[in-house]
Amino acid sequence: MTESGEIMKDVSFTGHRHIDTNKYRPILTQTLEELILDGSDMFYAGGAMGFDTLAAQTVIELKASYPWITLVLLLPCPPEEQASRFTEYQRDEYYEILRNADRSVTISPHYAADCMKKRNMELINRAEICVCCYNESLFKSGTGQTVRMAVNKGIQVINLYKE
Repeated sequence: MTESGEIMKDVSFTGHRHIDTNKYRPILTQTLEELILDGSDMFYAGGAMGFDTLAAQTVIELKASYPWITLVLLLPCPPEEQASRFTEYQRDEYYEILRNADRSVTISPHYAADCMKKRNMELINRAEICVCCYNESLFKSGTGQTVRMAVNKGIQVINLYKE
């Protein structure tokens, strides 16, 4: 809650790496605009490919119309380690997002077996709303794990996934 008594509505993103960005961009943009108009101004993304990238790019694009919104990247490990397995195109996208984010936080000093899970926990610990692209048939995925954390915390989950 803010000093003025407003309930904070910070938003975190989680989603699968392999998505059709053209399919999800319009509904994500509409959803984020509705959240912004309802008071959300802080957005957290994890820096992964796929939905994380789309979400971060969409927040950056929306800053043109809503300059007060903030994008924070919660990175599981240092950028050069996280991007080490990306294609050249993915690395270019990743570093462009890093340049345009308001700030970034590195969760673990080096890549480790649990750094993704720690990043996912941090995404949920900072949020009141989780916007996701979660195919429930992929229950054992990191996205599934993060959505379950959100549900267990009792925060609102907005799932944009469509078959």
